[in-house]
Amino acid sequence: MEQLVVNFGIVAAYFLIGLGIVLAVVFPLVQSISNPKALLRAAIGVVIILVVFGIGYALSDGGLNAKYLQSGVDTETLSQAIGGMLKMVYLMMGIAAVAIIYTEFSKAVK
Repeated sequence: MEQLVVNFGIVAAYFLIGLGIVLAVVFPLVQSISNPKALLRAAIGVVIILVVFGIGYALSDGGLNAKYLQSGVDTETLSQAIGGMLKMVYLMMGIAAVAIIYTEFSKAVK
């Protein structure tokens, strides 16, 4: 019985993730048909994220150790990509924190 519930939960999670991805892609495209400038801003956002990932990827090393190998990371490229994604997340969190602090200080000054 537990196995059935777990399997159903995993399938439901995959379905909901897929549905979320489809809706996250389709609705902005439908909205951008009426406002093409929004599509340009979204493209700029994607390019910025790719640039931040590129910076994180360049800063990462491709080193492998036993723990990585146990987790299924068996190539240096995959290790470097994972490190790049982590560094991208750290950079984006830092940028967001600085933006929040700046916004709050600018509101307080006004």
